[in-house]
Amino acid sequence: MEPSAETIDQKYPPPPPETPAERKGRMVALFVMPFLIVTMMYAVYMSTMHSPQPSNMPVAVVGTGAQVEKFADQLRSTSKDALDVRVVDDAAQVEELIAQEQIAGAIEPPTSGDVAKIYQASAGGASQASVVSGLLGPAAIAEGWEPEKVELAPLPEGDGTGTMVLFAAMGMMLAGYVPLSSMLSGTPNLLRARKFLPIALGWSVLTSSIIWFILGPVVGAVDGHYPLFLGVGTLAVMAIAVSQLLFTKIMGPFAVLLGMLLWVVFGVPSSGLAMAIDTMPGFFGWLHGVLPLPAAGEALRSVIYFGGEGVWGHVRTLALWLVIPLVLVVLKDRRSDEPIVAGPAYTAPDAPLAALPGGPVASYRRRLFGVAAFPLGIMVTVVTLMSLSMHKPDLKDLPVAVVGPQASAFVDGIEPKLGDYVDLRIVDSADEAEELIKEQEIAAAYVLPVAQGQAPELLTAGGAGASQKMTAVQMFSPIAQESGTPLEVKDVAALTDNDTGGSNSLYVGMSWIMAGFLFFAVMRGGAPDLTRTRQLLPLVAGWSVGISVWLWFLFDVLIGAVNGHALALIGVGAFTVFAVAWTSAVLIRLWGLGALVPVMIVVMLAGVPASGGGLSIYMVPELFRWLSDVLPLPAAVDIARSLVYFDGTGIGGNLLVIGAWGLVGLALNVLVVDRWLNRDGAKPHAPLGPKYMPEKRDKKSSQEDELVEQPA
Repeated sequence: MEPSAETIDQKYPPPPPETPAERKGRMVALFVMPFLIVTMMYAVYMSTMHSPQPSNMPVAVVGTGAQVEKFADQLRSTSKDALDVRVVDDAAQVEELIAQEQIAGAIEPPTSGDVAKIYQASAGGASQASVVSGLLGPAAIAEGWEPEKVELAPLPEGDGTGTMVLFAAMGMMLAGYVPLSSMLSGTPNLLRARKFLPIALGWSVLTSSIIWFILGPVVGAVDGHYPLFLGVGTLAVMAIAVSQLLFTKIMGPFAVLLGMLLWVVFGVPSSGLAMAIDTMPGFFGWLHGVLPLPAAGEALRSVIYFGGEGVWGHVRTLALWLVIPLVLVVLKDRRSDEPIVAGPAYTAPDAPLAALPGGPVASYRRRLFGVAAFPLGIMVTVVTLMSLSMHKPDLKDLPVAVVGPQASAFVDGIEPKLGDYVDLRIVDSADEAEELIKEQEIAAAYVLPVAQGQAPELLTAGGAGASQKMTAVQMFSPIAQESGTPLEVKDVAALTDNDTGGSNSLYVGMSWIMAGFLFFAVMRGGAPDLTRTRQLLPLVAGWSVGISVWLWFLFDVLIGAVNGHALALIGVGAFTVFAVAWTSAVLIRLWGLGALVPVMIVVMLAGVPASGGGLSIYMVPELFRWLSDVLPLPAAVDIARSLVYFDGTGIGGNLLVIGAWGLVGLALNVLVVDRWLNRDGAKPHAPLGPKYMPEKRDKKSSQEDELVEQPA
């Protein structure tokens, strides 16, 4: 039998009414929190990844003698600061150094003939291998040599992009830090070290096992290695959990900001698991040896692909993140048993607390379920969707036009060879093909020569996606060589110097989407008393405009990644943030923060592979190709891309998609959600206080106490 509300109020008196100043402070904090999260995430991602440039990437020249030394000196001189060149004796030494992460690749000048071998290891990072071949290949060609790639550590079929270890490490970070904010608000009694540690150990074993199960049996990105995932995962999740516990004891609810910054925002670019670490700013190269996300990912990669070379160094990093914070947590617990600053003042299991912030008072059992199910749902969703859509690029039906008098015969002859990889069509002229490329109806066009000795030409657009352009060039270069002439490539919408990877539009779109759903997540947790759409409407409108202006200023003026189109980007950004906010509000206002998981799937996570912002849309499972026409993130990414590279072509349809989501969301909030939240018998939200705030004592009082305590 549950105690009555009157009994609970007697045992746990509710907080006094909120003063106008306190309410104003609370509302300001609710704007500051999403502002800081969105800013720090996309400021770091955009600034580090919009134009990665190699700096002192360690490579080797293989061989002995004066000619080898001369070539090494030339490579140092021509590469300037891009390469750090050393000379090694033989290929066996190269393989050892690559496994130890001492070098990224190597080139072996020919001792006879004209073939130069370029050694690389895709398992050490597909991005790194691409940079190595991109720098050493032209150096070989400049010497009159024919470059030949030698793959020392190939990626398995199930992990074609080499991102399996990244998704595994990200899952471990999420499993470690996400539960702490829910535990602080719902089960603060579990945040003493003696109770927290056994729970954290069991949680670490469970989540590590789930991550392996997703990436192994479900997705097929890794074969076996369960003991490895269990060991590294348990250590990594425990280290993050204990470190986040320490931050929470010091910073209270604001520890989530520090945790997100260290574990994810700094962790991804410093990991070397997505982009080559030698292409990141130097600060992130230092963080690579310090932070737990790089350590967890590198430990997995070391054992799976390189026979365990260097694994114990990464394990030591994780162990330090566990042991040092654990000692500090224990010392803090021994020094004081007071509640956490700005956390609930009532911490007993029967205290009137919500399962998740902003919800109604829940039983202790329901709160235990909530603090476990919410982070587990986020972790499983992120790891599953990202790995399932991106672990194994599978090109299918890439739309390519063929232009020329002999186009029909060419298509009949080449189509059986290319199979399902391409969807060939015939167009009348190169101008028509170029227009179709700008409208993103086709990915490329192969223009046949009309005169003897003329080279065929491939029209494509880097602005539509770097991977898509590269795929088209790699596919049609051998076809052109069969005719005895090299392929000429014309980029009708070339990537700018500050968007060399073509990912800027993805980060712009994601920042708008995140600003939309995160605003209502924070409002649901911190202002559940706002139950009418008319109360929220001016807040959402102000937030949408303000954050869009700030994001444009951040990306354009401060970082320099997106140039021009200020009014268009601000206007579309505000429109997108506003629409996504009301779309997300339907579920978040109805079901609380637990609904954040399905909201994130719909408006963000499923949209990443469907946007073509990373992998080409023609390389992901077909489901995501259909979703690209209906989800808000692909529409937002396409607008940002079209404004910069295609003169705004096609943004009308994308605006309709975003507008439809927003209109339906706003209508449901007015007609359904408002009525449900304000119905007779609706459970009120749990009290927003009292919060524990230790009383400050002035210096004079402390000195007087000391005098009284001194013996006469």
